[in-house]
Amino acid sequence: MIARLGNDSFGQEFHRALKDNKINTDYVLMTDGVSSGLALITVAQNGIAIVNAAPAVTNPDPLVFRLSDIFCVNESEAEVLTGMAVQSVDEAKVAVGLLLDKGCKQVIITLGASGAVFASQGNLTPVHVPTKTVKSVDSTGAGDMFVGGLAFYLAYYPQLPMREIVKRSCEVATVSVQNYGTQTSFPTKDDLPTELFL
Repeated sequence: MIARLGNDSFGQEFHRALKDNKINTDYVLMTDGVSSGLALITVAQNGIAIVNAAPAVTNPDPLVFRLSDIFCVNESEAEVLTGMAVQSVDEAKVAVGLLLDKGCKQVIITLGASGAVFASQGNLTPVHVPTKTVKSVDSTGAGDMFVGGLAFYLAYYPQLPMREIVKRSCEVATVSVQNYGTQTSFPTKDDLPTELFL
């Protein structure tokens, strides 16, 4: 593995875990004065399972499709997983159906400036949700922002129809592409229009 970790307790613990799992760490550098990234993941019995299959690989374990409540990918990931071109809304609608055929309960394909397409086992007709057109300066992390928005709206606004949840998630992601960076481009609630929280 080639990587760089902060020489803090988290970085040292991760480095040790790599070695314990027999991963060659000859090229894992420890950097003084820098903290390692940290992700806190919590799981509840009634947490909805949203799978963001990024980066996509060909022929993943079929359980990845069947065990997710919502399976979310962008157009290039959908291409890898379905084996078909996904470069338009119409192609995304076909790809959604192919992913549902693999056992997904619900599928969302994000399409950048074209919004998103979604469908479910309960409603097989794909729905296209357009989004606002903005001047994008950096799309890095837009998919993460979309999934974060999706999780937020599912948790705090479960009464909204899925079309509205996808629309609002697209809008949040659209705000993020107008700034540089990944986490630094993620908006706070104060950065977003109040109508997204009504």
